[in-house]
Parts: sequence; structure tokens; C-alpha cells
Amino acid sequence: MDFRIPPDIAAYLDELDAFIEREIKPLQAQDDNERFFDHRREWARTDFDHGGLPRKEWELLLREARRRADAAGHYRYALPKEFGGKDGTNLGMAIIREHLAKKGLGLHNDLQNEHSIVGNVPIVLMLRDFGTEEQKKTLIPAIFEGKFIATFGLTEPDHGSDATHMETRAVPETRNGVKGWLINGEKMWTTGMHVATHCMVFARTSGQDGDASGITCLFAPANDPGVKIEEYLWTFNMPTDHPRVSFTNVWVPETAMFGPLGGGLSLAQHFVHENRIRQAASSLGAAEYCIEESVKYARLRKPFGEALARNQAIQWPLVELATQAEMLRLLIFKTAWEMDQMPKPEVEKRLSDKVSMCNYWANRLCCEAADRAMQVHGGIGYSRHKPFEHIYRHHRRYRITEGSEEIQMRKVAGHLFGYMGPRRREFAEMEAQHEAAKKKG
Repeated sequence: MDFRIPPDIAAYLDELDAFIEREIKPLQAQDDNERFFDHRREWARTDFDHGGLPRKEWELLLREARRRADAAGHYRYALPKEFGGKDGTNLGMAIIREHLAKKGLGLHNDLQNEHSIVGNVPIVLMLRDFGTEEQKKTLIPAIFEGKFIATFGLTEPDHGSDATHMETRAVPETRNGVKGWLINGEKMWTTGMHVATHCMVFARTSGQDGDASGITCLFAPANDPGVKIEEYLWTFNMPTDHPRVSFTNVWVPETAMFGPLGGGLSLAQHFVHENRIRQAASSLGAAEYCIEESVKYARLRKPFGEALARNQAIQWPLVELATQAEMLRLLIFKTAWEMDQMPKPEVEKRLSDKVSMCNYWANRLCCEAADRAMQVHGGIGYSRHKPFEHIYRHHRRYRITEGSEEIQMRKVAGHLFGYMGPRRREFAEMEAQHEAAKKKG
């Protein structure tokens, strides 16, 4: 078994580092852009007088960084070559995301809003796999031109993790001889609506509450008079671009249907494993940054004339965190590599529990590492002059939003106890043999 990073990926990390030094760090340094990353970051990024939305200057800076990354051939790394990418693997993306996050805060990788010089653009692959020929032809190029920006309207105010009980409805309606759908309902956490051109609205078109089928995805124009941003939810980590949105008598033609009729949830699940393993790698990298900064500080800080690092009260917690990080990295890379060895449907059947293990544990580890870094650094660690509070506030959300850790632990338990996954048949046979033995006895 070879646990070394593949040579081509290791070489690409060097290429990314050189690009960051050449293009991204100078951009971050100019025009006082450092205000978006130093102790002023939350205030510099947030327009508190306009709903707590991201300031335009902040979003323009991120856009310029992505433009430069795309021009250099990095932004689309994970996409197939047909879309200008490099056919990046899950293993490659995991290694890259850990590497970038381990550098700490910076314009190269700011996951507060999913920004990175190596992008994650799942909607392109969703369109490839579920879109009509016309949708592929028009929308995929528009994504890279910034002319098509679609938000994700799945979660509802009264229905979080359980999308099968959603109350948003879409009913057939013909207007001016054109068949279409009339949408009514409300969505929560519809991230990015302030800049969106469309919302991917998931609505029940048939079936009963609780049915996984009968839910359809429809592209609704964001500027439709029936689309209303009711409020922006202020969160633990500002700025916010997470609104509650209502859809009142929003009509769309049949051509706005995305994916199969009644099969919308398959779209919602299409990229979940890739997203979760990549996000796990990012949380791991952020945790490692917190650990390493704490180790360095403990060696240099000398209260009472002796290095802080000589105290076992400082050593032991960091030893435990470093051990967990080392083990987690191996699990993330192994799982990502295994994902690359099988078709997507097999990942759900055979590896879904491992992806969930990686994700929920990485998110928890990152929060613990950031909290410990604050403690090791003392008062300055609690201040905004260090990035630990920002890392904690940001990554705390991933214990909820990328599939809550309870939902992910439930998935692991399902595989472990054979209620789903490869062991289902094994446990069914075991129970049958047990019952047969009881009858004989």
C-alpha cells in the first residue's frame, strides 16, 4: 500500500502555491483588501445597513480572484475537460482542499461563502446529467459567464432535514397555450438570492407527504413578481446571504422543469457525497491550521520564564487533536480514493457511511481545534486579531448544514447495524437463522 500523495497531485499543489504567490497574495494586499481578513473582517464584509448582506466590494474581490484562477486554469479543476476542467478526482480535490485550508484565512480559500481558487461547481454536472439538451446548451456556458446563477430552494421553514414533507406545491397550468406549472410555497436558507438569476425550486407535484417521489425541481426566475425575499437570516457568522423566500403564484413553462417529473430529490442527492468529502477535507485543513498555530505559539510564549509548551495541560489536548487529525486525514483520503474506483450509484450503496464519518467528524474536530487554539492563545486568541473565532463561527455551521451530524451518524448507524448498505442481507440472514434456531430449540 502506498500512502504518498500521487506525484501529479503533489506537483499541482506546487503549481497552486506559485499561483497564489504570484496572483492572489498581491491582490489581497492591494487597496487595503487585508481588511477583509484581519480583525476588521466581519465589519468589512458585512453591509449592516442593508440587511447584513455582503458588501459589494467584498464580492467583487472574490469575483476577481475566481476570474484570475479560471484564467490560469485552476478554478474548473474538478470539472470534466469538456467543460474546461482537468478531470480532477475526488482524491485530488480532497488533497487540494485540505492543503488550501491548512494555510489559514486568505483570498485563496475563504469557505465562509464557499470561495476557493479551485472551485466546486456541482450545478454544471447536475445539468450534464439531468438537463435537457437545450438547458445544457444555454445554461452551462451562462454559468461561467456569470449570466446564470441558480440558488437551491429545498429546505422549508417547518421542514428541515426531511424534504419529503415539504409544503411547496406546483400544479399544472396552461397560459396562452403554453403548458407549465404554478408554484406556491416558501423556502428557507436560499443562499445567494441577492445575486441569483434563478432559483431551483423543489415542489411537490404528485404523491403524498412523506413520499420520496412526486417532488419536481423547477427553475423559477428570481425577478418574477411572485418571488419575494421575506427576510435575511442573520447568523453566527456574518455577512448573511441566507434568506427566507416566498413563491406566490409563480408560473413557469414546462421547459423550466429540471430533471425528471417527480424525481427532484435525485437531483438534491446527486452531488452530496462529493460535496461532503471535499468539505470534510476543508474542515480538516482548518483544524490542522489551528493545531499548528497553537503549537508554535506554545513554543514561543514564555510565561514565568518557561515555554508554555512545557506544560502538560497545554501538550495533552493538542496531542489528542493532532492524533485525531492524522487518523482523519487517512480516512478522508482513503474514502475519496475509493469513490474514484466506482460508479456514482455504487458510492451511495457502499461508501455513504464512510463519507458521513469523514464529514461529521471533521466538522466537529475543526470546532474543537479552533476552541483549543483560543484557549492556548489566551486573551489574544479570543480577540479578532487571531482567526480562530472566525474559523469556529464558520465551521460550526457545517455541523448542521452539510447534513446535520445527527443525520450523518444515523446514516453510519444504518450501515453498521445492517438496516441499509452492504450488510443488510447479512443481518437479514443472521436474524432468519436465529429465528429458525429458536423454533428448533
